[in-house]
Amino acid sequence: MTTVTTGSRSGTTIAPTASTTGAGDTTGFVTRPRRRQLGRRREVPFGKLLGVALLLAFWSLGAYLGWFDPRKLSAPWTIVSTGWDLLVDGPLIDNTLISLRRAGLGIVFGLALGTALAVLAGLSRLGEATVDGLVQLKRSIPTLGLIPLLILWLGIGEGFKVIIITLGVLVSIYVPTHSALIGIDRRLVELSEMQNVSRPAFIRNVVLPGSLPGWFLGLRLAVTGAWLSLIVVESVNATDGLGKMMQNAQYYGQSDVIMVGLLVYAVFGLTADSLIRIAERKVLSWRQSLVD
Repeated sequence: MTTVTTGSRSGTTIAPTASTTGAGDTTGFVTRPRRRQLGRRREVPFGKLLGVALLLAFWSLGAYLGWFDPRKLSAPWTIVSTGWDLLVDGPLIDNTLISLRRAGLGIVFGLALGTALAVLAGLSRLGEATVDGLVQLKRSIPTLGLIPLLILWLGIGEGFKVIIITLGVLVSIYVPTHSALIGIDRRLVELSEMQNVSRPAFIRNVVLPGSLPGWFLGLRLAVTGAWLSLIVVESVNATDGLGKMMQNAQYYGQSDVIMVGLLVYAVFGLTADSLIRIAERKVLSWRQSLVD
């Protein structure tokens, strides 16, 4: 509602202003432009399963319509039936446990050695001079290329298989962890020096927390590399394990058994990666990123 005020002496009329315009009053406020969202939008519910569902639907449709040769790619329902038979009456559980033990030992040993070497090389010039060159040399040599030499040294027993997995994990955890350690912001170093922070406190409160993102990235890469190394070493004169089961199925043209083995690898790999990401979010809750 607009109010018109008439002066008592001059009889002049005061025109309505923005401050007397009623409901649309915006006195003292400046209209802000609509903020553009440059980051990622909200996460799609179950979005990570969308691609898997589409692939499964196409696979099922192709198998039903006869697009795929069942001797080379079995239908999903055939794989489910075969997996159940292997689980109940076959060697699936025993082979899975053996493979998990090998991968677990390699991951534990590789993480311990890789993290220790990364800390030594990242916090000490002498350590970097003596360690980093050796690890980079190992990184330039494919781990699987060492198989003939390690077989010559160690034979084809369990030690050979665990060491191959350990070497792959070691490099995967070392590189991002070392990079994160030497990439600490110089301004944090100068600030700590101005505050007379002791070196142990600086390492404990600044360096190590700052390197955790790189360490978790290396952990995810290490777990993936462990599964890759596992499936290879179990195909080299092994007598058990998922890789051996899949190799035997190859000889007899059993694509359904091969797919069951691959699905087991996928389940454990995705489960491990998901658990690592959950732990990363908990430990690095102080960090804000596009996905937060």
